[in-house]
Amino acid sequence: MINNVVLVGRLVRDPELRYTPQNTAVATFTLAVNRRFKNAQGEREADFINCVIWRQSAENLANWAKKGALIGVTGSIQVRNYENKEGQRVYVTEVLADNFQMLESRAVREGGNGSYSAPQPQQPQNSMFAGTNTASTATPDFGRDADPFGGSPMEISDDDLPF
Repeated sequence: MINNVVLVGRLVRDPELRYTPQNTAVATFTLAVNRRFKNAQGEREADFINCVIWRQSAENLANWAKKGALIGVTGSIQVRNYENKEGQRVYVTEVLADNFQMLESRAVREGGNGSYSAPQPQQPQNSMFAGTNTASTATPDFGRDADPFGGSPMEISDDDLPF
């Protein structure tokens, strides 16, 4: 059987960290996850998914992730039940998170504009391929506007052609 869950969403509120009588950390949190489609009014709706995470991961989540943080969660679906004060059986479906990943920096989340501008590598002046840096750590420019011939026309004679 397969029971895998992968979610990306924003924390609805700060995670709630508690400890069991055996001193095991457990954190509960709710993720707002956008649906893939829009409603009839053209607005994107979200599902609010309850999650639980245990031990060191729970402490890390409570210490680092705050309301509004974009996080990724992997885990499984868990269904549990209990009897409430009125004697009724209550079923709870939640994600049992194995681990989480912060998906944006705190500076981006708290900075206001929410956008990230990657530093632009300097381009060499006389490169054979426009948009390509000769340094080994450079990122090539795969844009459609890049001219692979350096901006100057190629001189091709009929003798150069194979047909």
